[in-house]
Amino acid sequence: MLRTIEEYFLLFTIYSIIGWIVEMVNNWFHEKKIVNRGFFIGPYIPIYGVGATLITLLLKQSPNIEITFLSSLLLCGSIEYFFSYFMEKVYKARWWDYSQKKFNLNGRICLEYLIYFGLAGVLIINFINPFIFKELRLIPHLYLNIICLIILINYIIDAKVSLEVADHLKKITFKKEDNTEQVEKIKRKIINHYWRHNRLRNAFPLIRDQINEDIWEKFKK
Repeated sequence: MLRTIEEYFLLFTIYSIIGWIVEMVNNWFHEKKIVNRGFFIGPYIPIYGVGATLITLLLKQSPNIEITFLSSLLLCGSIEYFFSYFMEKVYKARWWDYSQKKFNLNGRICLEYLIYFGLAGVLIINFINPFIFKELRLIPHLYLNIICLIILINYIIDAKVSLEVADHLKKITFKKEDNTEQVEKIKRKIINHYWRHNRLRNAFPLIRDQINEDIWEKFKK
């Protein structure tokens, strides 16, 4: 039982890292620069891990590719919509926006990325997971315990720091009624001492213009 949990925990981690790589490559392709697109400091984006793990748990007995595709599309779309809504309510800012893309729903999800999610689900169930689980089962149980413990400690530390940063940003942001326009380049630089805040703002460009500078000046003091 413990080994199964640990294998799924590592599966979650692997797909979180893959998601981080995908976002880095996508950002390079569109903006020609390297930016850590994750909410966390480390090289992982948990929303990808959550989606891939749920696909694995819920769709591993899927009878055909069509059902896997549609189910993955709906499942990941629901997860992305929920996280977008949750982050906006908690941190008073939109962290991504698809309003400029066709067939979007409230700017939180769009058909283009839903199709990618569906295709990813097919690849995960039929090709990637069999290889990953085969390799994970070769790891001795003791080593598996140690690896999972190290990763878990890292997650806890990273989460503490990243949530602290996000909480600070919440205090200096204000919510706009409409975030559909493309965000301009950073208008003001944040001093180097607050590099973690700067990293988070670069990772999620939509919050750049939502910074209340008056409050930010007070916060810096």
